[in-house]
Order: sequence, then structure tokens, then C-alpha cells
Amino acid sequence: MEPSDLARITSVSDPQIHPDGRRVAFVVTTIDLEKDRYRSAIWLWDDEARQFTFGSNDSSPRWSPDGGTLAFVRKGKERKDPTQLAVMPSDGGEARVITDFELGAGPPAWSPDGNSILVPGTQWYGEWAGLDEDERSRRPRKVTGFDVRLDDEGWLHDRRTYAYLVDPRGDTPPRRVGSSDEHESGPAWSPDGTKVAMVTSRDNPRSLENGSEVVEVEVDGGAETVRARRSGYFSVDYDPSGNLYVIGDPTPDYPYLCSLWRLDEPPTDITGHLDRSFNDLLTSGALEKPIWLEDGFLAGLTDRGRASVVAFGPDGEARTVLGGDRYITGLSRAASGRLAFTATDPTCPGELYELTPDGEERRLTDFNREIRSSGGLVGPDTFAVESAPGVEVDAWLYMPEGDGPFPVLLNIHGGPASEYGFYFFDEFQVYVSAGYAVVASNPRGSEGRGHEWLRAVTGDGWGRVDVEDITAVVDEALRRDTRLDPARVGIMGGSYGGFLTAWTIARDRRYRSAVVERALIDWESFGGTSDINRDFAGLYLDPATAADHEALWSASPLASAGRITTPTLIIHSENDLRCPIGQAEQLFTALLRKGVDVEMVRFPDEGHELSRSGAPRHRVERFEHILAWHRRYLGPSPR
Repeated sequence: MEPSDLARITSVSDPQIHPDGRRVAFVVTTIDLEKDRYRSAIWLWDDEARQFTFGSNDSSPRWSPDGGTLAFVRKGKERKDPTQLAVMPSDGGEARVITDFELGAGPPAWSPDGNSILVPGTQWYGEWAGLDEDERSRRPRKVTGFDVRLDDEGWLHDRRTYAYLVDPRGDTPPRRVGSSDEHESGPAWSPDGTKVAMVTSRDNPRSLENGSEVVEVEVDGGAETVRARRSGYFSVDYDPSGNLYVIGDPTPDYPYLCSLWRLDEPPTDITGHLDRSFNDLLTSGALEKPIWLEDGFLAGLTDRGRASVVAFGPDGEARTVLGGDRYITGLSRAASGRLAFTATDPTCPGELYELTPDGEERRLTDFNREIRSSGGLVGPDTFAVESAPGVEVDAWLYMPEGDGPFPVLLNIHGGPASEYGFYFFDEFQVYVSAGYAVVASNPRGSEGRGHEWLRAVTGDGWGRVDVEDITAVVDEALRRDTRLDPARVGIMGGSYGGFLTAWTIARDRRYRSAVVERALIDWESFGGTSDINRDFAGLYLDPATAADHEALWSASPLASAGRITTPTLIIHSENDLRCPIGQAEQLFTALLRKGVDVEMVRFPDEGHELSRSGAPRHRVERFEHILAWHRRYLGPSPR
């Protein structure tokens, strides 16, 4: 797989079964390298797959309860155009855009009677409302608290996102549901349609505290009830009986395992006994909430690199419905029990599948047939290694074809609370195709292994137990396969993975090439500039605080940058708000002054998510820089 082959990958997501139980709407996303943009459309499966909408970017399909109308989100033709709510007949025809929110609309949710659609809508706020674009870009910004910016979204203090009721006929203007002065998110209908629940903020005007509130609003009259205060809940839903459920944790501290809770007094943890997270970073909106059954519910759970669908019974017993070495990324259920789902595995970017009520699984689409059948995609060998007594680390090894010896690239994921696993990852395929053996693992601190594993890198575990784990993985990979060249090992990672790369090359001289991407390099400056600066250091370096210089400095790669000798490529985005570009500039300056062979590649108009959702051409160019750097120091692989 070459870098330009990104344009050959089709992403399939967000399946939604029509009330007739037969048709399935889903989203198909492709990459247009020539136009340097992503394109998405809603497709319909009805004995075969066909394109159903033809806007430049359509997503989030949702059928009306009677099945007569499809609501979805449509983005305008220009890059800066916001998304708006659109509707069209379920049998096809012209789509009508029925909202005009200044900054866009979010995913829709039909009322139980089908007479209204609930959507998050974003408008300019306060003194920023009513201004033209030139004046908004000129005006100075008065900032009074935390949470004023978010990576990939930009400024938040000048706008508000609220829950609105929209007339699907477009005859009346949208009407606000709640009355909060702060942002509202994830609204959900009660089964009788009389109430809407959502996540918002109360009594925290300067955002000095982490956490949010769950509120319930009467649709008629607007009376509000606060159901949870200063919590770590981020999503809400009702079961068919009208009980309110939330996803997250009662405390606002992160990292934690995301459980499903019923908002009793006190809240009841429904899924926490499994010690696994309820949803995952890869899941679409179709898997972010439970799918309610007559006696229980379906949910997505992640476990050791796999994302499965589990059926929960009334007593909490769990049974895997969709499993295997793959990631289930979207799910919908018909009244008959038929499931439509999207899934990915290491050699398939994703397709639409069904599971019939009698248990037969069938693939319904074949969008990625060409790239799957090209012979260029490689599946991993999996192994586990004990890095410390009782600590077994999961790892993956992707090998090029041939006898070797092959140079090795150790990849470290971000987070640290994310994970590698049994899903398609374009990066690994590109590196293997270039002749590198790819080693990846989920060291302590990763998702998918429970609370204790997730929290192992806090306090004095930071930069210690994770290094133990990745070192053990590299050693085991070199021992297992003699085709790996121990004299040509490179290391790379982004975000937390960038931190751990910079940290490791100051302590282990085996690495002949390094790529440090969008990394946390200096805790102290990070604590004053990141969009998550209020909480992140205290959560991982506890009891470190912004005033604890020694703890912050000793945990920063910048403190040990003088020990680095590995040739290092630094990649960073100029609009990164999570790890602002000053992090990269500090490391670049330190290595340059020391005489290390170092280069820095800066990507304009990109944020922290460049490698995953950046402009397509930038993603290709990023690959080209990485491959050129490793080729320089690790040499080509025998082909």
C-alpha cells in the first residue's frame, strides 16, 4: 500500500435499519486527492447497495418512526459551509435542507411520534452574534476561564451549541428545548416524547472545575430537573420504560472506564462489573448508546484490541453477540432481531454486514474489494509478553514478504488511554509495504484491559511501566522472528506516543531513527497552553500541580533531551490545540543545539488529528516525510 492509496480506501459507517426491517441506510466516505477533500454520501442497501443521497457531504441518517422520511446532516459545497439538517422521502427524491444554523447542526433524533426532530444547533453567542466575518476576525477576544478552545473545533467561547426542536416540514422555526447559558450536548428523547435529557454545565462560569451536569427538560413548559451534578457523564439515553441512563463515570476524573449507569439515587453501575469500557474511540454514533431489547440491551465493549457487541440481560449477565478478531464500528437492530453492522479488521477498511435472527452472518457490501484483493495488505501475528511479574502485554507484528533481514518500526499509540487492535490501520500497511516490520502493542495505560491497567501510568508509573512494556515487546519480537534486524530498529508515535518516543530515545540507544509527532514535550508549558490544560497533568502526575515545578519538569522529555543522540524527525501541526506547536519547537531547538541530526516538518492549517482526518494531501505528504526519514537511517529493506 502506497501513501497515495489512501484514495482507494472506502469507509463504511453508521448503519440504520428502516422500520420495515429490510432496508439499511449507511454512510460511505471516500477521499478525493485531486480536490483534497473527503466526500460522504448516504447509501441504501435493499437487496443490493446503491447511492441514496448526492450532496457533497451527507451523514448521520435517521429514519422517521413511520419510515416515510429520512433525516440526515448535509454539509454545503464550500469547505467553510456548516452542516445543516436535511430531510427526504424514504422512497427517494429531492432532499430539503430545513435548518439554517449559523455554525451548523448535529446528528438528528426523531421524536417518538415523528412530529419533531431534536438536533444540536450551534450559533454565534453574545457580543459575537450579528457581526460580519471581517469584524469577527478583527475583534480581540476576552477570555475569562478554561474550556474556551477545543482541538479540531477552535474557539468555543464565542458560540453556543443548544438542543433545538425542528419541524420536519420546515413550516416553523427551530425552538430551543433547554435554558442553560452553556453548551448542551447529546440530547435524547424520553419514550413518551414529553421530556428531553442532555449534558450541560451549571454554576461553573469560569470552568474552574471539571465535569458537567445531566438535566431533564419538559418539552412543554421547559421545566428543568438536574439529574446529576458535576459528573463525568457525557452521553444520555432512556430505556423503553422511561428510566434515564448515562455513560461515563459519576466522578469527573479521567482516565476512567466508561460504564453505563442508571440514574437512580444513588446511580447504579450496570456494566462496570466487566471492568471494560462501554464504548470506544472508533465507534460511530450508531454504537455510542445502548440498543434496548425487551429484556436487556445490546452494547459495544472493547477488550484486548477487539470491539464486540454484547447482549446484557436483566441481571447483568453478558453474552457476546458479535465478536472475533475485529472491531464492530456501527450497529442497528430491527424489530425482528436482525442486526445490521459495520466492521473492520486488520486487512479490511470496513464493510456493511448483517446477522439474521437465526444467527447467519453475511457481508452485504464490497466497497474495498480492490484494495483487499490486491495482495498488498498484511495481517498481523499476535503475541503476548510478560514485561513484569503478572504483567502480560498484548502485541502485534506485521511482517513484509521475504526472508529479510527487515528493519523494524516500533509504533506507540496516543492517549495513553487508547489502543491498537484488530482494526484496519493505514499506517501499518504503508510501512509494511515499504519493507519495514511493524511492531505495535498496548502497554500499561492503554484502553481495553480494565481500570487498574488504565491507571498504571499515573504517578510514579508515568514513563516507567510503559517503557518496561514497550521494551519487553521489542525484545520479544526480535527473539521470535530472526528476519528482524536488531541493528536497524526505529521508534515512532504521536501525541502520548510522541512523548514516549522522545522519552525513550533519551534512555535507550538501540533506536537508529525516531519520529516524534504532535508530542507532549514539556509539562509546564503544556499546562498553560493546551486545550485540556486544566486537568491533564493532575490526572497523570498526581500529586503534581501547575505549581509543582520539579514533578512537572522531571516527567518532561525536555528535561532529558540532552541525552538524545538518535536522529529525530519532528512532525507537528501549526493549529494543534491539544499539544500546541511550541512543544515541538522546544524539542527541535534542544536537539539542534546539541548537534543531533534533527528536522521539523510543520503542517499549516491542521490540528492534532492530522494523521487521521487531516487534509488528504497532507496525510499523503506526512507519509512521504516519515518514509524518507526512516529510509535514510534504517536503509531500504531487501525486496
